[in-house]
Amino acid sequence: MDVIFGIKQLQKKLIYPVITLGMFDGVHSGHQKVIQETINLASSKSGESVVLTFDRRPKDFLLQTQRSCITSLEHRLVLFEQLGVDLSVVLEFDKKIADISAEDFITKVLYEWLGAKVIVLGFNCSFGKDRRGNASMIRNYAEEYGFEVVTCGPVEFEGERTSSTTIRKHIIQGSLQKARGMLGRRVSVFGTVIKGSGRGKGLGFPTANLNLHHEIKPPSGVYATKVFLEGREYDAITNIGTCPTFGESARNDGSVVEVHMIDFNKSIYGKDLEVRFLYKLREETRFESADELKLQLERDKIRFMKMASEKVFAG
Repeated sequence: MDVIFGIKQLQKKLIYPVITLGMFDGVHSGHQKVIQETINLASSKSGESVVLTFDRRPKDFLLQTQRSCITSLEHRLVLFEQLGVDLSVVLEFDKKIADISAEDFITKVLYEWLGAKVIVLGFNCSFGKDRRGNASMIRNYAEEYGFEVVTCGPVEFEGERTSSTTIRKHIIQGSLQKARGMLGRRVSVFGTVIKGSGRGKGLGFPTANLNLHHEIKPPSGVYATKVFLEGREYDAITNIGTCPTFGESARNDGSVVEVHMIDFNKSIYGKDLEVRFLYKLREETRFESADELKLQLERDKIRFMKMASEKVFAG
């Protein structure tokens, strides 16, 4: 997948661009429906599927805040590529973009710059200053500019409409199966490996500490997980919490994410990992000594491998 950051000269002219736009926080089942329609339409015309997204949520820029998200920009780009998108275009949501009218967004960005042949929108997609742009407005330009407009309806799970807001709530509350149903994939986090205390290595369980770039995470606990690093998959045990055995909770601003990749002992500082949550093994616990903690970690590993051999995590 190619990625373009900002409005700049395209390296090559697009043949038949089919474009969808949005934040796509979570890249959930509703988003996947829109993106898959984009891919299918582009493929049918031997054209290009294009996802136009933003580096941050518009509300974050307007309110000058940095709220947690389900998927950071880096994570979204990985998920777009996994879905089979040809080109992702990332616009910095700044004052210039915030002030562009919906009409100018259609004519200058979608038509003149990207040369849209088909524009695919979710049922509640809005864009442009004051969010005035929608599918109905785009259709007013379709005949003049010669493009087609396609809309996709909402997706439901267990009678509840899929939305980023609802998924965020389920993940934070630990309702991972409900979140998974709405996401259409396992709950995951994406982060960069940073320096930690190094204590895990001393216990025989080296861990990768992750900077999640403001992504939300499940509640504290020890989880069976799968880790994806540079195209390869690894079994892993992931701890989310405050390291109570070593009294670190008082000096941590929040919970840390520590990933122990089973039978893996390479230095991966600075690398990006995607961690998919399979099952919660237990709550995070304070142990009286490092030896007790090491013994429990051995039990966690044995339980993980037993469950994996029994295909508990299949699907």
